[in-house]
Amino acid sequence: MKKIIYLLVLVLFTACSSEPQPIDYGKDNCDFCEMTIVSKAYAAQAVSEKGKQYKYDAIECMVNHQLQHNYEMPVNLVANFEQPGTMISVNEANFVINDSIKSPMGGNLAAFKKESAVVNTESKDIFNWQELKTIFLENDSLTTSY
Repeated sequence: MKKIIYLLVLVLFTACSSEPQPIDYGKDNCDFCEMTIVSKAYAAQAVSEKGKQYKYDAIECMVNHQLQHNYEMPVNLVANFEQPGTMISVNEANFVINDSIKSPMGGNLAAFKKESAVVNTESKDIFNWQELKTIFLENDSLTTSY
């Protein structure tokens, strides 16, 4: 009986983990647009307080999903464009919107570590997480073309 209780407790704790699960590129689908997540340079993921995993093929999908459902996630990660497959917190990232960036959903959006030389320039195309969400709210659309 003790083994069964121990096993149930163990399952409950692992099921409610707020640790992000790795994205299985080429197999996992985006929780917003349902496309297969293939690009390691544009992916994003979030984890709710209860441990529900959300995976996205593009940063713009994560932003739109959270804004449309009024979600505030304790864990929000985005792919570092300079190191595809490496996820960084949205608080450690700056976001660049530029026509030269071809993200999967057409938002021309990528994330870079704040220390990156790419984002250490004077440009109107560089935003922090809060500014990015504001742009999406103002444009009220799937893409961020502004």
